[in-house]
Amino acid sequence: MKLYSLSILHKGATKANLLKALAFTCHSHFSEVVLQWYPCFGCCSVQEFMTFTSALIVERTSHGSRASVKEQEYLCHVYVRNDSLSAVVIADTEYPQRVCFTLLDKVLEEFSRQVDSIDWPSGNPETINYKALDIHLAKYQNPREADAMTKVQAELDETKIILHNTMESLLERGEKLDDLVAKSEHLGNQSKAFYKTARKQNSCCEIM
Repeated sequence: MKLYSLSILHKGATKANLLKALAFTCHSHFSEVVLQWYPCFGCCSVQEFMTFTSALIVERTSHGSRASVKEQEYLCHVYVRNDSLSAVVIADTEYPQRVCFTLLDKVLEEFSRQVDSIDWPSGNPETINYKALDIHLAKYQNPREADAMTKVQAELDETKIILHNTMESLLERGEKLDDLVAKSEHLGNQSKAFYKTARKQNSCCEIM
């Protein structure tokens, strides 16, 4: 059971703004997540991919909602609060869903106490002073220990959680991932160029 990344974002009217993020980018298995979801991202930044994915999920999730997006053997869990503060955690399917949402609740509550809401819409990872993501991500790697501290939040079990079977199910009719990649502010020009070329070749190996 593994947690691979944890992100905090603000859901704006048209796009999500990344405030803080932490990913185990050096973890070889996390790199496999990237290759399995979007093979052509193999040579791109894992951090950029994680940000792009988290922002997309937040943008497609309603205020006051919790959702889980399944992609192969991984799940992206998202919680968007009514005040637009949002968080996403990426885990394997063996990791208990309830513990993931308890983690998101805890992180957002703590973040909202430490960071003024006036900074949420325009803040970024460099300007936002919140340094507990690594502590929480490490602490919750063992869900059995973490769950012992969170059983008081049993009401979370009764909360409706929307399940999306694939990342593509988040897209609206007529939308294409290629267009979202091209418009994304979370992916650098090099990542976009590589993605575009790889899509044309239909194989990352042919480019290497």
